[in-house]
Amino acid sequence: MPSALITGAGRGLGKELARQYAADGWEVIGTERSDMDMTNRAQIREFAKRLRGKPLDLLFCNAGISGKRGMRLGSFDFDSWEEVLRVNLLGPAALVEALVDNVAASERRTIALMSSRLGSIGESSGMTLPYSTSKAALNMLAKGLAATLAPRGVIVVSLSPGWVRTDMGGREAPLSPEQSVQGLRRVIAGLKPADSGRFLSYDGSEIPW
Repeated sequence: MPSALITGAGRGLGKELARQYAADGWEVIGTERSDMDMTNRAQIREFAKRLRGKPLDLLFCNAGISGKRGMRLGSFDFDSWEEVLRVNLLGPAALVEALVDNVAASERRTIALMSSRLGSIGESSGMTLPYSTSKAALNMLAKGLAATLAPRGVIVVSLSPGWVRTDMGGREAPLSPEQSVQGLRRVIAGLKPADSGRFLSYDGSEIPW
């Protein structure tokens, strides 16, 4: 039975990821802020200790926040920006560091980082800078980890779920969580070692860095 650890599994895309993988017979370990705060590295280390020796076929770092809405040049809330970076970038980095041996010991050896098209530097419009910069940095983390972990056979990718009807995406978004997650799972299922370090949309298309 393959196993997956999914952060931010209490709602939105994380909850749907956990539901779909479990329905397909995977063993799913889901986390949410109440049991592991992504800004608390001590909690992350303690959580990882409880999983010592357990192979994880998929580590999906999904948990993230958008931060304070409407921040623009001249009205940046830097405390909020720092929190976004701690959750969206440093949290996944700490979790991967803590659980990389679990992933490397598995059969599928896959790490997925939930990014966003807003993290594309090539497509940047200057909007939502705190959130966008956190995802651009997360993309760099994915690229660097892919190179670092290649000798261990671990695949690392950044994934964009598209614009989805969640608390973060809003009601006007064209995609349902079910549709987005179905696409994300297809992408993950088709990954090969040569795909490590890529930035991919839920529909399998490549997104420019």
